[in-house]
Amino acid sequence: MDATDLVLAIFHHVLVFSLAGIIGAEFVLIRGDLAAATLKRLAGIDRHYGIIATLIIIVGIGRVFYGLKGWEFYVYNWVFWAKMAAFGMVGLLSIIPTVRFISWNRQASANPSFLVPATELASVKTYIRAEAFIFLLIPVFAAAMARGYGY
Repeated sequence: MDATDLVLAIFHHVLVFSLAGIIGAEFVLIRGDLAAATLKRLAGIDRHYGIIATLIIIVGIGRVFYGLKGWEFYVYNWVFWAKMAAFGMVGLLSIIPTVRFISWNRQASANPSFLVPATELASVKTYIRAEAFIFLLIPVFAAAMARGYGY
């Protein structure tokens, strides 16, 4: 069980840090005028965002059921649920940018002179900023949980 817990923890942490990197990449790329190549890159990065978020959920479920702390530690821990709420909010906030990236990429493919509307760009920047801010709560809750808070 120790080795299983260790492997799950390693994968979980690597995936979460990868997701943080993806949010950071989107934050950086969404600045200024978006060329067609940047839109294509954003769509690809965002696709990886969805894959990694899904893997985080799968590995996280594995940690709950196969980890050393046991499922009771998680189910009855309010800090765990706060962490899950933060993760869920980040996921919900990512929907609008994902839809926009797909739409912008399609429009840029069909029309080489396509320019992202300024209002849509500003809106997506706001969503990504909110994602990044709320994402910062996840390691705060994780650190508290690892020290036994909430149980």
